[in-house]
Amino acid sequence: MRMKSRITLKELAKLLNVSVSTVSKALNDSPEISPKTIERVKELAALHKYRPNPTAVNLKSSKSGTIGVIIPNIANSFFAKVLSGMEEKAQKEGLQVITYISNEYIEKERHISELLTSGYVDGVLIAIAEETQRKKEFEHIENIIDFDIPVVLYDRIGFEMPVDKVGIDDHRVFYEATKDLQNKGVNKIGIATSIHHMGVGKSRINGYKEALRKNDTFYIANSAKMESLTEKTLKMLLEDKVEAVLCSDFDSTMLTYRLAYEHGLRIPEDLKIIGFIRGGLAKYLTPSVSYVDQSPHKIGEKAMEVLINRINKKDATPKTKYIIETNVVHLESTRFD
Repeated sequence: MRMKSRITLKELAKLLNVSVSTVSKALNDSPEISPKTIERVKELAALHKYRPNPTAVNLKSSKSGTIGVIIPNIANSFFAKVLSGMEEKAQKEGLQVITYISNEYIEKERHISELLTSGYVDGVLIAIAEETQRKKEFEHIENIIDFDIPVVLYDRIGFEMPVDKVGIDDHRVFYEATKDLQNKGVNKIGIATSIHHMGVGKSRINGYKEALRKNDTFYIANSAKMESLTEKTLKMLLEDKVEAVLCSDFDSTMLTYRLAYEHGLRIPEDLKIIGFIRGGLAKYLTPSVSYVDQSPHKIGEKAMEVLINRINKKDATPKTKYIIETNVVHLESTRFD
């Protein structure tokens, strides 16, 4: 016989059409909640035999010393370096990190969010999954916030949420890269991207578009499917004959580089490339590829620092967006003779 699962704070809140925070405060007789609401909440809690999570109750008075980190894609070396920065900062503060991987899926992210509201962590660092962004369904993240658990968004920060955010200025990076190429006499500039549907991808495209002069043409190869991206990028290289390509992510960078090689385009003489690619790899390609240095370790350190300050209530300022400085590292693929 299956045991009936206990009702949760979230489920009580949904039945009462109030926030999770309101239910929690009512059950603890908070003066912030009206007597009438407290009575309603307690009656429904008694009816459903609600019992508070003992771990969560304990953590009301003492911290767990644990930070929850949600990573969207562990195969991406960028996030591995971000995590390294987070763990280094946490270790200095005597905190431990529990890492969860969403694999860019919303259901996985929802499940992780449920775990994190059970009282096992003092705060949460999250880069929002690709599928969550595409579906624009953020309720599970808002639920963490409703539990009064400090949350910091990192890297993927273009969302209207009452939380701190730490990342780079994706718009400015491609705006300045485009302007720099134009100032050096490059006229036909294209962009290749497999993340055009994501917040960071959109920001990079918008920066590129804003930088172009009034009469310039946009050359954009965009698709999350490699076959389609290959076709569009080839058209841009062979038919449109662009002189430079800004690549907004690792896949588009490596694809553009390979297609240029396969079709006899010389880098940098015929085609200049700036990509989002790990510096360690970029330097060892022949010719080496100019890349955007995102400072992932710094992003991780700063995100953890901001979260710790919120947890310890050292920072009472309004929620803030922190921008980590970036720059284009020019290697052989943007060399001008």
